[in-house]
Amino acid sequence: MIVGVMTAQLSLQGITSLKQKRGIVKSLIGRLKSRFNISISEVAHQDSKTIAVIALAIVGNDGSFIDKQFDTIIAFMRKDGRFYLGQIEREIFS
Repeated sequence: MIVGVMTAQLSLQGITSLKQKRGIVKSLIGRLKSRFNISISEVAHQDSKTIAVIALAIVGNDGSFIDKQFDTIIAFMRKDGRFYLGQIEREIFS
């Protein structure tokens, strides 16, 4: 069993309320869950209007597959347009 874990910092510009931020983050989480079948959650900066940190995990039996999934997920998030993707950290445990 191989586990991949990734955290990504999202920078949200022009957001005036936590309700707006949560709407964007929940929408992104739902879209990623349904498209990529991953475990995902907002893990930090829940009280900030302009920053969100999400973490996701993938379990599989092939490290290269997990790495490719991470690349696809990052490309998907970059195309979103509602936020800028900041620091990304990825690890694969075997």
